[in-house]
Amino acid sequence: MPRPKIPRFISGLPEADFFLPKGIAPSKIPEVTLSVDEIEAIKLKDLLGLEQEECAKRMNISRGTFQRILNSARKKIADALVNGKAIRIEGGVYEMVSQQQAGFGRGRGVGFGRGLRPSYCVCPVCGNRQPKLPGVGCRQMKCEKCGALMVRGD
Repeated sequence: MPRPKIPRFISGLPEADFFLPKGIAPSKIPEVTLSVDEIEAIKLKDLLGLEQEECAKRMNISRGTFQRILNSARKKIADALVNGKAIRIEGGVYEMVSQQQAGFGRGRGVGFGRGLRPSYCVCPVCGNRQPKLPGVGCRQMKCEKCGALMVRGD
């Protein structure tokens, strides 16, 4: 029996979750599915241009695991572009963390290591869930989507 996957840290969900080649009916196009953690790997390495070791640290995974995720994502994207397939983004084993906690700020967040889960704040207006920042109460945080004040979630 394989080991359970440890959630990969991601700093945010993509703006769009489906891409379609122009001029072809959606019902006639085969799809390629990329996981959310594969998109995060592409974003960190190819879009932001970070070194592989830094990317792996931000996602809270080993460098080897990061390389496997990146290779899988690149292969799926190449298949979709070359063969005219749609790209759907969904699934994967991931955990949302703020950009500061994922290493985009001054340092990694306190208490976010392997096996530890952050507590979340929930927006009462749109239902968006965001990780609670260390030392900041939910009622002091604003929703990243609609700007409403958050409430305690889980």
